[in-house]
Amino acid sequence: MNCDQKSCASCKGDSKKSREELIGCKLSRIKHKLVVMSGKGGVGKSSVATYLSLALAQQGFKVGLLDIDLHGPSIPRMFGLHGVLNIAQDRAIVPHQYSPNLKIVSIESMLEDTDSAIIWRGPLKHGVIVQFLADCEWEDLDFLVVDSPPGTGDEPLSISKLITDAKAIIVTTPQEVALADVRKSINFCRKVDLDILGLVENMSGLSCPHCNEFIPIFRTGGGLKTSDKMKVHFLGELPFDPKVVEGGDRGVPVLEESGNTPFRTAVLQFAEAVLARLGEAGKPKAANE
Repeated sequence: MNCDQKSCASCKGDSKKSREELIGCKLSRIKHKLVVMSGKGGVGKSSVATYLSLALAQQGFKVGLLDIDLHGPSIPRMFGLHGVLNIAQDRAIVPHQYSPNLKIVSIESMLEDTDSAIIWRGPLKHGVIVQFLADCEWEDLDFLVVDSPPGTGDEPLSISKLITDAKAIIVTTPQEVALADVRKSINFCRKVDLDILGLVENMSGLSCPHCNEFIPIFRTGGGLKTSDKMKVHFLGELPFDPKVVEGGDRGVPVLEESGNTPFRTAVLQFAEAVLARLGEAGKPKAANE
C-alpha cells in the first residue's frame, strides 16, 4: 500500500520507488502470468499467444497480451491494430484496447514506421521490457500473456528475472527438428527457475476441408512423446488451418468468426487445459468481470 500512484491506483504516492518496486506493484494486480515461448522459430508462438488470449477474454477473463518479440513483432497485425500507443499525462503507456477484456502492447505500436528495423543489444532490450512492465497501465488483470521471440536469449531471460512467478507455455510442432530445440527450452526454464505450465503442439495436422481426412503434415505425436520424456504436462494439439493464416493477414482472428471448426474446438480445449492447470476451470464469467 506504499507504491507510487502511477503504478497502482489504490496506493498513495511515493516517488522514490525503484523500477523493480514499481514492476512488483503492477504485477501484484495480475493474477496469472504466462510466457509463450519456444527454442524454435516458425512454430506459431504468436498464433498460440493470440488465440489463447482471445479465448480467455471471450470467457470473461481480463487479459493483457504483451509482445516482447522486439525484432519481429506480429501481434498488432494479427489483431488488425494500427497507430501508435497513447501516452497519458503522467507518461504512462496506454495499451491498445482490442476488446473490453483484452489489452495489447507491442513495440510495433510504438513506432511511426512499422517497417523500421530494431537494432538493439541486450541492455536496450531489457530496458524496454522493464518499461513495458513498469510504465504500462495494465491495471487489474486475470492473465498477462507474454509472446516471446524464439530461442533462449535476452528477452525470455529478462522475463524470467522480472516476473518471478511467471509460468511458461512451450510451443512445438511434431517434427524432430523442432522438438530438439524445444527440449532446450525446457532445460532453459529449469535452469532459470521458470515454472513450466505445459507443452502445446501446434500445426499437428490438417483436416481436409473436402473429405475430412486427417493429413499429418509434420508427422504426429511428437509433442506428447516429448512431454512424457521430459516430464512436462501436455496441454493439447492445435491443427493447421489455412484460415488462421488468412485471418492473421487480414487482422481478423478466426476465433472472432462464427462457425465451428477443428481449430476452434482445439483452441477452446487448449484454453480449458490451461485454466485447469491454474485452478481456474469452471469458474463463471461473472466471477471474473
